[in-house]
Amino acid sequence: MAHEFDGKKYTAASAHQKEWGARLIQELNISGTECILDLGCGDGALTAKLAALTPQGTVVGIDASHGMIKTAKSHQAENLSFEVRDINSLDFENEFDIIFSNATLHWIKDHETLLRSVFRALKNGGVLKFNFAGDGNCANFFSVVKKAIKLPQFARCFSDFEWPWYMPSIEEYELLVRSIPFTESRVWSENADRFFADAETMIKWIDQPSLVPFMKLVPDEHKEDFRQFVIERMIQKTCQADGRCFETFRRINVVAKK
Repeated sequence: MAHEFDGKKYTAASAHQKEWGARLIQELNISGTECILDLGCGDGALTAKLAALTPQGTVVGIDASHGMIKTAKSHQAENLSFEVRDINSLDFENEFDIIFSNATLHWIKDHETLLRSVFRALKNGGVLKFNFAGDGNCANFFSVVKKAIKLPQFARCFSDFEWPWYMPSIEEYELLVRSIPFTESRVWSENADRFFADAETMIKWIDQPSLVPFMKLVPDEHKEDFRQFVIERMIQKTCQADGRCFETFRRINVVAKK
């Protein structure tokens, strides 16, 4: 299920995602002529960095959220375009030298189909570079929000709720990547635990993107009550003596070549 996000609010709340993505881009061996696809481009900031490195190439950023693409289009350039498109329905074939994704693919539930679609979309010799959330990610937030959706005043809203994320163990994902006929691949885990500078910074991250799949199911008259329950308990659970707030961020990194 695609979720709708506020691109501008995400820009203000995604400093750590941008840090991870900038590092991924630095690790790519870009010559400047590549065709690149950014899966889940969000607000387009990292996609624009890719385009700046490929003046003689082309970069396409896709995201299922209209709000994200609306914000991303402010970066549009001669070699850079953005499309509203669901990652679950990729239909490219032998088009890209690099397929890149940062802090997105935990929103995709069927990674076998994803990896097969990405393999098909890559040119021979093409490379994928992914970073997304793995097992152990956001332990505090998940603990709090699971309590929230079971409260009597909210439980009925979530009677048919499907957990929105896929965050596998490294062992599970290694086996999945090996099932695809890449010529070479590497999968590794990363502990990226983070201290938010203060509660306000953490709240921005809670609002966009973390609470989005939950808030859409809560009636308007109860949305603020649900939000305040999560925020208050997250502050109680994660706030340190110096005012910073701690959350676990566990990542899976993938590099593979067709």
